[in-house]
Amino acid sequence: MQKIAVLVSGGGTNLQAIIDAIENGEIHNTEIAVVISNNAGAYALERAKQAGIEARCISPKDYESREVFNQALVDAIDSYEVDLVVLAGYLVVIPEIMIERYRNRIINIHPSLIPSFCGKGYYGLKVHEGVLDRGVKVTGATVHFVDEGTDTGPILLQKAVEVQAGDTPKILQQRVMEQAEWKILPKAIDLIAAGKVSVVDGKAVIAE
Repeated sequence: MQKIAVLVSGGGTNLQAIIDAIENGEIHNTEIAVVISNNAGAYALERAKQAGIEARCISPKDYESREVFNQALVDAIDSYEVDLVVLAGYLVVIPEIMIERYRNRIINIHPSLIPSFCGKGYYGLKVHEGVLDRGVKVTGATVHFVDEGTDTGPILLQKAVEVQAGDTPKILQQRVMEQAEWKILPKAIDLIAAGKVSVVDGKAVIAE
């Protein structure tokens, strides 16, 4: 049984997609050991509680330095003996000690087709604002492994979504979530649970 920790900062729609996919059998052989948020008011924590999953707030604000917070976060995740860490809208920089400890065992969902509209400053609605400002016709979402860079780790899955006339950042954000994020994040977790994913020469490889 694959045990995962889900880290989230906000409403937790991607978390809900994971919970639902486990319940309906789309994700096999996986359980969520803990949901951790840096935000005590995150609705994601409520979603976890409603699903009977342990929910914790570990916030940088509660620690005297970022180093102490980083160690507390890693210690907390270690305590659940998880196989995979899933970042589902987590707006805190992942500490290097955690990346080293969980090399190729942390995945993130990003609401664009990396390498477009990613990196520093591109998160949440800012991604979709950038897409619309540039006038691109196709956007989407990417699941990637996390390394020391921002959105630079090996790409695991991508799904394209059409940009439509009259889109606002909010409307486009919703369509990208519904048509891409909520589909490829559960799929990635299932592929990893099935032992079908490896990282070779800096690229994610999916076995047939």
